[in-house]
Amino acid sequence: MEEKETLTIADVAEALGVSKTTVSRAISGKGRIGKETREKVLAFIEEHNFKPNMIAKGLAKSKTYNICVVMPRDYEMVDWNFFQTCLFGIQERAQMAEYDILLTMCRMDDISSLERIIDDHKVDGVILMRTVLKDIQIEFMLQKTIPFVTIGSSNYKGVVQMDHNHRSACRDLTLGILKKGVKRIALIGEDDGYIVTQSRLSGYFDAFVKMDRKVEDKLLFLSPENHLSVDKSVEGALAEGVECILCMDDSVTRRVLKVLRESKVSVPSDVWVASFFDSTILADNVPSITSLSFDSKELGMEACRVLLDMIEGVTVAERTLLPYEVVWKGSTI
Repeated sequence: MEEKETLTIADVAEALGVSKTTVSRAISGKGRIGKETREKVLAFIEEHNFKPNMIAKGLAKSKTYNICVVMPRDYEMVDWNFFQTCLFGIQERAQMAEYDILLTMCRMDDISSLERIIDDHKVDGVILMRTVLKDIQIEFMLQKTIPFVTIGSSNYKGVVQMDHNHRSACRDLTLGILKKGVKRIALIGEDDGYIVTQSRLSGYFDAFVKMDRKVEDKLLFLSPENHLSVDKSVEGALAEGVECILCMDDSVTRRVLKVLRESKVSVPSDVWVASFFDSTILADNVPSITSLSFDSKELGMEACRVLLDMIEGVTVAERTLLPYEVVWKGSTI
C-alpha cells in the first residue's frame, strides 16, 4: 500500500478487505466489533507508521456511523407501543447501512442530553421522535450543521419532516360519520402543544366545512388530558345527547369506553365511538373500535432512510406524508 500523508478509513478498509464502518469502530473504540478484527486494524495502522495526529485528521473526514434518536421523556405509557414500533423501523433501516442507534430522552424544557451528544460529535445525524409548537430541540438543531429529521410535522421552516397525514385521515373519518347521518358528534381529547393534536383538530373541522355543517363549540371537550377531565367530558357529552363520541387518540378512547361501561351506556346502540389513532390497547375491546390505522414501523424506516440520504449529501423532500387507512368496525354500526 502506498503511504499517504493522511490516513483515511477508505485506505485501510480497501487494504484489509473490510468495511469503512469496521475501520471506524476499530480506531474509535466505539460500536460492536470483534477483538480480532480490531487488533488487525490497529496492527495495520501501526505497521505503516501512521502517527496519531494523522489518524485524527483522517477520522475528522469520516463518520461515526451512529444515529441519535431522541424520545420524549414525558410520554404516557400508552404511547410506548408507537415509539417501540417506530424504533424497530429505525433500527432495521439503520442496521442495513451498518449504523448504530444512540437513544436518548429529552423533556420539552430540558435537552441537555441532546446538546451533549451533538457538541461531543458522537453521531452523524439525529431523528426527533416528537414535535411541539414551541420546540427547543428543533431550534437547537437548526443552529447546527448536522442533518436531522423529525417524526411528526413542524411549523419551523427548513426542517425535514416525516409524518402520517393526520389531518387528511381525521377529516376522512369524521366525514364518514357525518355522511352516515349522525347529527351530533362530540370530540374529546387534549388541547396541548403537540403538532399532531393540532393536525387532528384541523381535520375534524375540515370535515364539517366539507359537509357545510357548523361545529357546535359545546360539543368540543378539549383540555389537558387526565382521567378526571375525560370522565367529565363524557358526562357532558352524554348530557348533550350526542350520537357519537370521537376520541383524539387511543388512550382517550380507552378511558371513554371505561366511563361508558360504568355508566351502563351501550356501544354502539346508545352511542357510537371512534378513535383518531389505533393501537394494541384497543385490540380486545368488544365491540371493535372504528379507528385510523397508521404503520408506525414504516414511519421509522422512512425517517431513517431519509436521514441516511441526507448524511450522504442527497437532496431530500422537506416533508413526506405517509398513507393511512380508515378502519370501520362495530363501534359505529
